[in-house]
Amino acid sequence: MNGGRLVAEATVLIVDDEAPILALLRYNLEKAGYRVVEAADGQEALTIAREEHPDLMILDWMLPSLSGIEVCRQIRRDSGLANTPIIMLTARGEEQDRVRGLEVGADDYVPKPFSPAELLARIRAVMRRIRPALAEEALSYSDLHMDLAAHKVSRAGQPIHLGPREFAILRFFMENPGRVFSREQLLDRVWGNDIFVEPRTVDVHIGRLRKAINLAGTDDLIRTVRSAGYALDAT
Repeated sequence: MNGGRLVAEATVLIVDDEAPILALLRYNLEKAGYRVVEAADGQEALTIAREEHPDLMILDWMLPSLSGIEVCRQIRRDSGLANTPIIMLTARGEEQDRVRGLEVGADDYVPKPFSPAELLARIRAVMRRIRPALAEEALSYSDLHMDLAAHKVSRAGQPIHLGPREFAILRFFMENPGRVFSREQLLDRVWGNDIFVEPRTVDVHIGRLRKAINLAGTDDLIRTVRSAGYALDAT
């Protein structure tokens, strides 16, 4: 099921010096309905960005001629491109590198090796946040599909019935796949700051959500990380 297909075709500029990565990204992005342009080095990326004005960039950290960090920095200084969403894609996994990437203006950070499904979900989440007119009111992750407009959820084509709070939690997870969130973070992002709820209440709703979406014969998509929290994670 190919949820999250674009209402109006959006252009994604992918920048990587590894041909297999470019081919993998192009295949998955075009399959999801995006128009793809590509560059193999930093200087070429800047040239194409100024010509194409892409709706989003997927930018490798380690590039010939100009690093991904420097490309990101220059994009943010260019008045015509400054608001372009950028997802950094890199083999550098250290926390300090992730922080540096975000500090120079990246909107998200995906380490290699990556799951194409997760990367597409991250792209849709960034698009919804920054360019909402480009994204359809639907989310997909693994075999889960959420129709936000109709307020419906299905898994492998089978309808799933959720309460309002479980729907809100699942939506948040599907907008941030693979990321671990603590009870406090979920309370803040799903319930809001102005409502007092015991952190253990999150466990109750997670239990209900897990029971609802984990149909017979399917994998458990909600990962519990001891002393850390929960994540929507097919791996």
